Amino acid sequence: MTSSRIVASEKSILEKDDSIGASPAAGEKSNISPAVPTDVILKLLAFTLAMVVVPLGSYYASVNTLFGGNSTYAGAMAAIMANVVLIGYVIVAYNEDQSDRLELEAKEDTKKER
Repeated sequence: MTSSRIVASEKSILEKDDSIGASPAAGEKSNISPAVPTDVILKLLAFTLAMVVVPLGSYYASVNTLFGGNSTYAGAMAAIMANVVLIGYVIVAYNEDQSDRLELEAKEDTKKER
């Protein structure tokens, strides 16, 4: 059977964390900003909502109005609309990534000119 080691002169982990200077960044203020920008999260939420609403809405709107009760055609229409939403998300994400890359290149060019 093992016993725990109790030494009065040793500091516990919690006591070590409380001391200033325990880590190199102990004196600095911590960065609590999110890793992903808010506009990116909002775009993702919007496209997630669209991925649910657009296919279901197109199915129920077209099953009796466009296709006269034929659920096969209405289901195909819903699948097409889901693909349209997905392609729209890919295009928006690609353009956003491209604009970030162009901003980074512009910053690098201004640093080189100095």
